[in-house]
Amino acid sequence: QVQLVASGGGFVQAGGSLRLSCAASGRTFKDYAVGWFRQAPGKEREFVAAGSRSQFNTYYADSVKARFTISRDNAANMVYLQMNSLEPEDTAVFYCATNFYNTDYTNRAMYDYWGQGTQVTVSS
Repeated sequence: QVQLVASGGGFVQAGGSLRLSCAASGRTFKDYAVGWFRQAPGKEREFVAAGSRSQFNTYYADSVKARFTISRDNAANMVYLQMNSLEPEDTAVFYCATNFYNTDYTNRAMYDYWGQGTQVTVSS
C-alpha cells in the first residue's frame, strides 16, 4: 500500500522560509516523478514544482520560480520543497504526489498517489 505523508507547513511572515517534506511508504521516489501542488481556499489545486523520474529534472510554476526548490534524497526516500521569500499569496495547503507516467508534470491527472496536505500560512 502506497502512502505519502507531507509535513513541514506552518505559519511564517512574508519574506520567510519553510521547508516541506514528503515521505513515502510502499513506493520509491526515484522510480517516479514527484510533484508539489497547492490549493488556496476557493481555488483550484495548482501545480507548484516537479522532479522527473531518475535524473530528477526539475520544473516550476512561474509564480514560484527562483523562490522554491524541489529536491530528492534517494537514501532517505524523501522529497523536499524549500520555499524562500514567501509571500501572502503562497498561503495554501500543499500536497505532494507521485506521477506514474513521468510526463505532463503540471497536470493533476498524471499523479496517482497524493499526500494528505500540509498548511502553509504567510502573513503580510
